[in-house]
Amino acid sequence: MNHAATAVDTQCINTIRTLAMDAVQKANSGHPGTPMGLAPVGYTLWSRFLRYHPEHPDWPNRDRFVLSVGHASMLLYSLLHLAGVVEIDAHGKRSGQPAISLDDIKQFRQMSSKTPGHPEYRMTTGVETTTGPLGQGCANSVGMAMAERWLGKRFNRDDKVLFDYNVYTLCGDGDMMEGISSEAASMAGHLKLDNLCWIYDNNTISIEGHTELAFSEDVIKRFQAYGWHTLHVTDANDLQALSTALETFKTHTGAPTLIVVDSVIGYGSPHKHNTAAAHGEPLGEDEIRLTKAAYGWPEDSSFLVPDEARTVLRDALLERSKPLYEEWNARLSQLEQYEPELADELRRMRAGEMPEHWQDELPQFDTDAKGVASRAAGGEVLNAFAEQIPWLLGGSADLSPSTKTNLTFDGAGRFSADDYSGRNLHFGIREHAMGAIANGMALSYLRPYTSTFLVFSDYMKPPIRLAAIMELPVVFVFTHDSIGVGEDGPTHQPIEHLTQLRATPGLLTLRPGDANETLEVWKVALAQTHRPSCVVLSRQALPTLDRTKYAAASGAAKGAYVLAGAEAPKVLLLATGSEVSLAVAAYEQLKGEGIAAQVVSMPSWELFEEQDQAYRDSVLPPKVKARVVVEQAGPLGWDRYVGQTGAKVVMNSFGASAPLAKLQEKFGFTLENVVKLAKEQIQHNPTD
Repeated sequence: MNHAATAVDTQCINTIRTLAMDAVQKANSGHPGTPMGLAPVGYTLWSRFLRYHPEHPDWPNRDRFVLSVGHASMLLYSLLHLAGVVEIDAHGKRSGQPAISLDDIKQFRQMSSKTPGHPEYRMTTGVETTTGPLGQGCANSVGMAMAERWLGKRFNRDDKVLFDYNVYTLCGDGDMMEGISSEAASMAGHLKLDNLCWIYDNNTISIEGHTELAFSEDVIKRFQAYGWHTLHVTDANDLQALSTALETFKTHTGAPTLIVVDSVIGYGSPHKHNTAAAHGEPLGEDEIRLTKAAYGWPEDSSFLVPDEARTVLRDALLERSKPLYEEWNARLSQLEQYEPELADELRRMRAGEMPEHWQDELPQFDTDAKGVASRAAGGEVLNAFAEQIPWLLGGSADLSPSTKTNLTFDGAGRFSADDYSGRNLHFGIREHAMGAIANGMALSYLRPYTSTFLVFSDYMKPPIRLAAIMELPVVFVFTHDSIGVGEDGPTHQPIEHLTQLRATPGLLTLRPGDANETLEVWKVALAQTHRPSCVVLSRQALPTLDRTKYAAASGAAKGAYVLAGAEAPKVLLLATGSEVSLAVAAYEQLKGEGIAAQVVSMPSWELFEEQDQAYRDSVLPPKVKARVVVEQAGPLGWDRYVGQTGAKVVMNSFGASAPLAKLQEKFGFTLENVVKLAKEQIQHNPTD
């Protein structure tokens, strides 16, 4: 097939380029150079290959287009505009309005516009994932490709295929330099994800100048070592070569594909092409006029979309994708007729719903003074939920024997290049990519979880943050949550990590105090539809509290609750996680001495803050100023709950390598110390 550029192709490509130039100039902010260089790549992919119905951009079997080079957002916005993509509203309905109008492009980077500086999922229809932090989109795309493989195994029947989409990712020099991309590429090669195509914009320019300042490796050889199929297009403007490469990707099996495309940043700009000046700032009015002249474009035009370019992309997408969409719906109807339970499963996945009886068969934990580590209880709870929720799947960064997150029931299986139906994912020691891959899976109807030690949440901060920004209900499991790690010492003992997680807007941090609280916080995490959760669990055994003597663990769903105590307490003992049992022991000793105390278990600050004032005052009575908090983590934030005069048994330094009992003694996590501080608080803050 002849894929050489026609005059109309050139007109459409230059429309994309000039829209990017004009939008960045009007905003006086942005990145024009990459959209100018990549316009032929985006146009070729969308006009000739992408299976995407512009009137149904939520079609589950659409090809995914991920702009990992999120700073080139005007490329995506221009493509969405020219494709005539229809907006999907917050209720999942077609609004009848364009996803991106020309007026939206004119409002690039302005408050409340649909064209923010970097693409944002949920804000703009057609944006498959929020990108901008380089490398994240690359790893997200691996999760999307893994999800397609799993969905295909779950829902495809012989020749009745519901899922066979491809994932195309535009990435740049910065993506190639970021470590997360290496982790994700290694994973994709290992899994032989031949539905995944990364298109690498090799423009050799970064903010500081030419990439030779810091980047000299042979990317093609690197990806071949990962097990990828590699192709090289030496001119981004050669539509024939681009098309041949994309056709090759579609026919190649057994490995993901990397297409290296040599482009010129700021293509056509007489004075700024192939320079860092084209990367992250407006070209300037004079340079724009000169560039438009070089394109044969009206020099004084602004935001011009010629009539002959207005519908080309939309018509091409409709011609290719409309019959595929109709065929897909016919197959879905057959599934609804012959396998209604499976069809209902897919409906629930798309709607973010759980199975009808997902909480019916759950474990209960009997009173046990010796108890069980919350990581072990968490593993039992996770398995119980996973048996009821077929699309709940996940794994660890090579730590599942420690985090207890392996799914052990019959049929759980292992996700691998030989069997994509498995639900145990082996991420290897790739925490950063693990988080971003899970985000990609959550963007593809699945309910993923990840797990590692809490101290290694440091490696996962970017994807956790992006999960919160995108409102994705990923569950991040973190075990070994305190100095309870013991002899492993300060490198493995988290101190500031709870503070970091709690400081992230839109993220639930859940630290249960015993096995039954662990069950309750997992219920909370899985019930979320627009919020990620961190489930933070202990290495060491925790007593399973007597719930006939103390309050029901269901109170954990409100973030904090009165676990034990007098109706008119003189002092409040606040605690989370493994320290709850210490607070209970202190309460019992104070009670034995005739001192009225109250224990507040506080597994989640965020949930507690969502309760009404009356409830919060009932848990933390304002008149009771005598307060002690006990938590094996940093102190930041606890002033909100214990005040400036409250006592804090917390970690004010890094830990040490020693048995747990010695650490507890050294840092004050002892019954004697908590009781002493409680009495001092009563003396200094009497309620009468």
